[in-house]
Amino acid sequence: MTTERDTIFALSSGRPPAAIAVIRVSGPRAGAALQALIGRLPPPRHATFALVRDPARAEVLDEGLALWFPAPNSETGEDVAELQIHGGRAVIAATLAALGKLPGLRPAEAGEFTRRAFENGRIDLPAVEGLADLVAAETEAQRRQAYQHLRGLLGERAETWRQRLIEALALVEAGIDFSDEDDVPKAAMAQALALVAPLAEEIGKACTGGGERLREGLRVAIAGPPNAGKSTLFNRLARREAAIVSPFPGTTRDVLELHLDLGGYPVTVLDTAGIRESEDPVEREGVRRATEQALAADLVLWVVDAAEGGWREPCRTRGKIQVPPGTAVWVVVNKIDLVPQAQRSLAGGADGEPVRLISGATGEGLDELVSALTRFCEEYFPAEPALVTRERQRAHLQETVLALRGAQTAAAEGREEIVAEQLRLATRALGKLLGRVDVEGILDVIFRDFCIGK
Repeated sequence: MTTERDTIFALSSGRPPAAIAVIRVSGPRAGAALQALIGRLPPPRHATFALVRDPARAEVLDEGLALWFPAPNSETGEDVAELQIHGGRAVIAATLAALGKLPGLRPAEAGEFTRRAFENGRIDLPAVEGLADLVAAETEAQRRQAYQHLRGLLGERAETWRQRLIEALALVEAGIDFSDEDDVPKAAMAQALALVAPLAEEIGKACTGGGERLREGLRVAIAGPPNAGKSTLFNRLARREAAIVSPFPGTTRDVLELHLDLGGYPVTVLDTAGIRESEDPVEREGVRRATEQALAADLVLWVVDAAEGGWREPCRTRGKIQVPPGTAVWVVVNKIDLVPQAQRSLAGGADGEPVRLISGATGEGLDELVSALTRFCEEYFPAEPALVTRERQRAHLQETVLALRGAQTAAAEGREEIVAEQLRLATRALGKLLGRVDVEGILDVIFRDFCIGK
């Protein structure tokens, strides 16, 4: 991105064709651009009906609403103009082409509107990340958490922590600067430590939680031996023919993904190749990928064939792929429609593993399996929006806690200058969390995930 204050423009609404298209312009020449296209500057923050013309040909391109937001009272903190026109491809293309011909204007890059809002102090970095998550949210729980961060769930808390740290630092430095005054250093240090101790505890607790889990979703791997009905189960969950089903072992070679919304929670289901020894190099690669997905999953549905009595074998088979001890494993006994009712009661997993009886062919037991998955989500994801949703945020908070612990240790040893330096480091870490200092290197990484026009 350029560092100049160019005037930028872009389509900020969804992909055409659509009923309405929103085209946004931001920068010092936004007002001039709006006047060139509609012939006047509307009253600030009032929607005005206007004919949109191509200034080069004086041809009417469309009619719609125009809005004008003079700086600094706009989303980006700059002059902002907005056109709400019809959402046909030709209308949008003609309007963008007309803007591109105006001097000093250029198309916006991905995330550039939001970046300007950040640079102009309209939004802090945690709120930027919350906005990105809100745009990407696919479930109600993700939407709720992202919106809370957009509204300052972490940013406002971090700013409060930062102000308390500044107050503690001021007390310590006052004690150092006025060390010749009776009782001043000791009293100032005691007051500072009274602020630091609960702050370290509070920030430390904020580092816990499952915010990243909700952003990334629950990963469920369907694994097991060949021809157990894994792809049939996958298709049942997808409610469509997403995977090829065949009576021949080794049909599934690659890993297929399915995104589900279970009770408002995001779940990614992975259909994997049957795990077995094979001389076929392609199938061996499929088995390798299946093993890799099972190792990385949060929950493994180990599917076995009821007709083969395989529900007592998963532990031994799983031992070959070494599923991590912390990974939840459910034994899913498939094809129970082929087993007499009297034999179903004998189904039991080894080591107390949960066993789910289903029939991929008839759908029997599928509702119970989905309900169990939903309950698992309710326990897996945090009940309330988490303060920390990204590793970047967690790293800066942990850096803050480490510095605060260092300040407490230095205070116990009577080293006031070290206490002051540790508090400066803690304040700086919170500043980096908010985007106040030393964040230029990570801005491109954050904003590259935004869409153009946002």
